[in-house]
Amino acid sequence: MDSKPPLPPFTAETAAQKVRMAEDAWNSRDPDRVVQVYTEDSRWRNRAEFPVGRAQIREFLERKWAKELDYRLIKELWAYTDNRIAVRFAYEWHDDVGNWFRSYGNENWEFNEYGFMQRRFASINDMPITADERLFHWPLGRRPDDHAGLTELGL
Repeated sequence: MDSKPPLPPFTAETAAQKVRMAEDAWNSRDPDRVVQVYTEDSRWRNRAEFPVGRAQIREFLERKWAKELDYRLIKELWAYTDNRIAVRFAYEWHDDVGNWFRSYGNENWEFNEYGFMQRRFASINDMPITADERLFHWPLGRRPDDHAGLTELGL
């Protein structure tokens, strides 16, 4: 079977690496890339949606990024254990009429022994912001290594 290193049990270093890899994948806004880190039967809770398996997750992500335009995300490690990671995150996006939002949340992840995420539980809140209040200004795609994280931005 393939694996998705780093593998559990996690250390502070490998958990932080897993978080950054997830952030980079989500910032690609490529559903086909993102779903490859989940098990075939991965179970999610994302707001009021409960996708199960890669096909439903891909459909969810396609809808998400069709609605959440110019999406930029920062994730930060919150805590970890053997095969679980807790993350806090914020992302900025706008709708199709130009209204900007910052979405804040927490995720709980559980991985199998091969490093694939088998469960993801997310709690998310959206806050309207003005274009002038935006904090995430890098070009679309991967957040540059020298861009401030959530803690440095006071989020």
